[in-house]
Amino acid sequence: MTLPATGTAPAVVRLVGARKTYGSGENAVTALAGVDLAFPAGSFTAVMGPSGSGKSTLLQCAAGLDRVDGGRVELAGADPATLTETELTVLRRSRVGFVFQHFNLLPSLTARQNVELPLRLDGLRPDAARVDRALDEVGLRDRAGHLPGELSGGQQQRVAIARALVARPDVLFADEPTGALDTTASRGVLALLRRAVDGHGRTVVMVTHDPVAAAGADRVVFLADGAVVGELDRPTAAGVAARMAGLEAVAC
Repeated sequence: MTLPATGTAPAVVRLVGARKTYGSGENAVTALAGVDLAFPAGSFTAVMGPSGSGKSTLLQCAAGLDRVDGGRVELAGADPATLTETELTVLRRSRVGFVFQHFNLLPSLTARQNVELPLRLDGLRPDAARVDRALDEVGLRDRAGHLPGELSGGQQQRVAIARALVARPDVLFADEPTGALDTTASRGVLALLRRAVDGHGRTVVMVTHDPVAAAGADRVVFLADGAVVGELDRPTAAGVAARMAGLEAVAC
């Protein structure tokens, strides 16, 4: 079933009453408590909240890496709950990109080979020009033949972004993409994510703990105890930090 979109742009990802609980009985932990959220096409959303607020669970369920216990999720026009594991894998591979804090590059493959990997897994013969464009986008075509161990952390994350975008996904999920980087490298990675939205119309959903990183998004969604407790449009680092300070004071 396709869920209706709201606003001026259709929702590439939508959660409706999404619930997720881990464990049972007295040990049950509610990670998502009826979350309603939409991520419009061509938007950049940061997700923030105190430790244990449900940020990672929201990303995993929205991306089809985990299934909700209740409510619904729409991901690139499909309902993951109705798909087999094989169908879900194909959906993620062709319509969804992922960037993680620790890069997750294969150490035995060059930068070029890592970028080619999603295409190969999809049974496609990588187009050299397409891979070159992806490496050009992240400024690393001259490092295409280097192994991850021969690259800096910032360069490895840029390779990971090129790998995520080479298949031209509808949505890119980024889990603390600047968490392992210094300030300069973080700034470069955020600029690439911003360009993916503004220059290519991708949808980016980023979990972060950093108010400066969040300030680069169009909107910040705040979670606490598995529920959405606020949003901030056109965020500033100071505004995000103030909102987070209030949430963390309550959590303590």
